[in-house]
Amino acid sequence: MLNTLRHQYLAILWGIFIIVLCSMPLPQVKSVSFFEGFDKLVHVGVFFVLTAFLFLGTIRQHYTDGFRLISAVKIVSASVIFGGFIEIIQKELFTYRSAELWDFFADVVGIGMAVFSYILLHRTRLKTNESIN
Repeated sequence: MLNTLRHQYLAILWGIFIIVLCSMPLPQVKSVSFFEGFDKLVHVGVFFVLTAFLFLGTIRQHYTDGFRLISAVKIVSASVIFGGFIEIIQKELFTYRSAELWDFFADVVGIGMAVFSYILLHRTRLKTNESIN
């Protein structure tokens, strides 16, 4: 357990950052948003980074670049559950925030983008290593 925590410190810190960010009251001024949908883009970005950090920690923990389906399923499941948890606490705990299905959807899109990036980069690295040998 401690070995896992040691390798996942970036993901843990990023998760704490997400919780703090999502628990802050929103400014009442609407001009803070750069464009309509900026909030959703932020959700995509932070969950992309969270999932990427989870993949990085898993790679470091297992000392391999090999793609393990079970690890990917665990990472995706943990990220989706965390995204749902964030929306639930925004709805139930913080009266000044609201839960939105579109925010959760944006979280899942960010998670999917990170998985796609990992698979794409993993395959590229494998092809590069094969051509060197």
